[in-house]
Amino acid sequence: MKAIIVFYDSLNRRYLPPYNPQCDTIAPNFCRLAEKSTMFDNSYVGSMPCMPARRELHTGRYNFLHREWGPLEPFDDSMPEILKENGVYTHLISDHLHYWEDGGADYHNRYSSWECVRGQEGDHWKGEVERPQIPPVVMVPQKQTGVGESGLWRYDWINRKYITEKKDFPQTKCFDLGCEFIEKNKDADNWLLHLETFDPHEPFYVPQEYLDKYPEEYDGKHFDWPRGPLEQSDGEVAHCRRQYKALVSMCDDSLGRILDLMDRYDMWKDTMLIVGTDHGFMLAEHEYWGKNQMPYYNENANTPLFIWDPRSKAAGERRSSLVQMIDWAPTILSYFGLEIPRDMQGKDLKETIRNDEPVREYGLYGVFSGHVNITDGKVTYMRAPLPEKADEIYNYTLMPLHMNKRFTVKEMQTAILEEPFSFTKNCKVLKIKGKDKYKVGRFGTRLYDVEKDPKQLHPLADKELEERMIQALVREMEKNDAPAEQYERLGLKRE
Repeated sequence: MKAIIVFYDSLNRRYLPPYNPQCDTIAPNFCRLAEKSTMFDNSYVGSMPCMPARRELHTGRYNFLHREWGPLEPFDDSMPEILKENGVYTHLISDHLHYWEDGGADYHNRYSSWECVRGQEGDHWKGEVERPQIPPVVMVPQKQTGVGESGLWRYDWINRKYITEKKDFPQTKCFDLGCEFIEKNKDADNWLLHLETFDPHEPFYVPQEYLDKYPEEYDGKHFDWPRGPLEQSDGEVAHCRRQYKALVSMCDDSLGRILDLMDRYDMWKDTMLIVGTDHGFMLAEHEYWGKNQMPYYNENANTPLFIWDPRSKAAGERRSSLVQMIDWAPTILSYFGLEIPRDMQGKDLKETIRNDEPVREYGLYGVFSGHVNITDGKVTYMRAPLPEKADEIYNYTLMPLHMNKRFTVKEMQTAILEEPFSFTKNCKVLKIKGKDKYKVGRFGTRLYDVEKDPKQLHPLADKELEERMIQALVREMEKNDAPAEQYERLGLKRE
């Protein structure tokens, strides 16, 4: 048996024709995939953003209530490592730069082997002392500049000098390596390929041939890296969305290369294929770009997911059951005939794929220090912290590393040794003071009926419905062994 994960970053399902036939994105291979697999309508994120989602991919349990961005913990179960230890060869191919930073430092080493491709976003890749030439731009991304423009912004413009033709692009190189792995190992058994590209994550830098698919008349400033509140003109918004669609079309072409190999070697008979993303991306909907700084509307939270399982052979079908990223690990382990660890909260989706059998009634999702959200696939509830409690939040970790730096001495001076949680395998953990990074309290608590109001334009004021969602939220938090202060921060009473 074999399995392939094709993993994108920041893929908004409303820009995919199988999910939104009215969109004008050119993506024939996603349509082809929908005909060959099961498509999930209620796939939701768990922990946002990038590395917290990948921790869920490995561990099959939520991250965001206990810890922000960081490495795998010593007590974490890692799906690729479990496979490796049980005779299944696992290989990671990725251009996702966060794997090579402090906060992702131990994920790729859980695989039997791995290959990295450099140059995405502000990857600190090429050594050039002189400031690069940067054209006039609509927006300089927030928090990307520093003394002498030393942030991701500066490095990205250096990297672009070395990425000019389609063959140079990291996405192309990733899929070159993925195709090479499949060609080399197609006749072998017991392997997992995790093929991952950072695209269509911002900046929406894409070869000209894909931009040519979307003709436009625009003579404004450079704009392919949006972030924060919407402050741009309609023309600038349309231009940036065009950049995104072009990048999605490139992702579609890359996907087609994998589907071609599946067809050529009749791999559908014995190879599971999972195609999905860590989260979506706001493209000026709700007056915002990107993620994290706004409530997690469904443009970010409700993700595209396609699964082909050769055991059920369900193709061209849709499923409405509520599923999440935490389900990927147990599904893959079960597929290879391995026991699912006790601490994994996710569920094996075998019967959901076969006949839409539900695996949960509610799903939690969110980001550390942001709203704590819950959905049943029909209603979403976004619980904001009490203003006076917003900073009452702590990291519980034995790996105190941020995205691209160590915890500071000042932070570590707050650390105390805390008793184990149910999932830390009797390990005590460091409890380290955190802070409110997202200020979501300014948006307040929100409730939406996403069946009647799929674009989440009309918040509800329904006390009875809110009380039901509050009770469900408390129950799900208890199942996750959430820290006591999380309830206090949200103004909730434990049952």
